[in-house]
Amino acid sequence: MIGKTIDEMHIGDSAEFTKTVTETDVYLYAGVTGDLNPAHINETFAKGTIFKGRIVHGMLSAGLISAVFGVSLPGAGTIYVSQSLEFKRPVRISDTITARVEVIEKFTERNRVKFRTTCVNQDGKIVVDGEAIVMPPLPLKL
Repeated sequence: MIGKTIDEMHIGDSAEFTKTVTETDVYLYAGVTGDLNPAHINETFAKGTIFKGRIVHGMLSAGLISAVFGVSLPGAGTIYVSQSLEFKRPVRISDTITARVEVIEKFTERNRVKFRTTCVNQDGKIVVDGEAIVMPPLPLKL
């Protein structure tokens, strides 16, 4: 099954994915990416930073946006083209993050859709804000 095509999406359509970030998530992300910044993995070091403790990798939080695109909207077959991001506040281990995407513009002739992308924490505060462009799947030809 493929995701929604450009003709099946409308301005204002949205979808979300929610996840509580665990310590295991942080260590796995550090291992996969090689980002071993002690601000993420060393509590003693992190206590001496402006955040006064470990913070989750910003790109781990932003990566939840990709889950929305690949699974929900547009869904399977979507190709991520570009993403702008602004990290508004830190995410901590045990925070529950909701990634949300909303269609804001369609470029039918190029099969591209622009989305507002946000991640909010359990307190409803935006932690990541941005815009993305994706190529939704093309209709299946039978």
